[in-house]
Amino acid sequence: MAGELAIDVHGLTKRFGSKVAVNGIDIQVPQGQVWGFLGPNGSGKTTTIRMLCGLLRADEGNGTCLGYDFRTESERIKRQVGYMTQKFSFWEDLSIRENLQFVARLYGIRRARKVVDETIEQIGLSKRQSQLAGELSGGWKQRLALAACMLHDPKLLLLDEPTAGVDPKARRDFWDEIHRLSGQGLTVLVSTHYMDEAERCDRIVYINLGDIITSGTVAEVIEQSGLHTFVIEGDGARNMAGKLKGKPGVEFVAFFGAALHVSGRDRNALEAALRPHIDDASLSVHESRPSLEDVFIQLQEKGRGDYA
Repeated sequence: MAGELAIDVHGLTKRFGSKVAVNGIDIQVPQGQVWGFLGPNGSGKTTTIRMLCGLLRADEGNGTCLGYDFRTESERIKRQVGYMTQKFSFWEDLSIRENLQFVARLYGIRRARKVVDETIEQIGLSKRQSQLAGELSGGWKQRLALAACMLHDPKLLLLDEPTAGVDPKARRDFWDEIHRLSGQGLTVLVSTHYMDEAERCDRIVYINLGDIITSGTVAEVIEQSGLHTFVIEGDGARNMAGKLKGKPGVEFVAFFGAALHVSGRDRNALEAALRPHIDDASLSVHESRPSLEDVFIQLQEKGRGDYA
């Protein structure tokens, strides 16, 4: 039902030896929403996702996933989860249909042929169902992997960097399919490094070194950052990065195409750093709403400082 929580977990903790990979975090995900988990490599986001669905045992914490205790009823949870990994892990010498039929037998699905037929149609694989998996492009392999995840009609879908190495059109098509499924009540957790994918999520969670640093809608996360961004364009923009790095108020500078983004949380100090360059005829300097990528660069830079 709308408004119900698919995941309601508190104090989630995981240690590997002396390292705390996930540090007592709380997560509440409403049913039918798409949540994006972001953060640097090794931040704990994939570990978090795996614990939530019972694929990895938590050391501490309590709560439920799909109505089951995520620590003591993990087997029940796993039967209602579809898990899509970054690495393609199906049989390349089998066709799309043969792969799905094999997976259906592994799940012990009744009326497997009918379920495979319906899934092939639903995910848009009908015209390619006889093609060998090894001959598929990255985008079609991705669709096959998604179809295999959906065979047993899961209530929760976990996507671990699912579109790495896939072309932009295939990524858009994939996300259109994800939102179609979420509209039918499927809850989706996705780990990604792509900012445009994060912006497609209902809510995003940024994790660094096992802690949730910020979470919310894209607009909320940008607002919470307190960040101000100025954009420098023009023939002289390439020479500005070195001149501005380290100046008071300048927390980071980064190129986005030919434009240089200069950001910081102290707007007055940032303006003071830029003021000597305002009258440069080779430059155009203007303030812009911070992008999600601006915010995440700032969070990564801040994280390095906090944990150095």
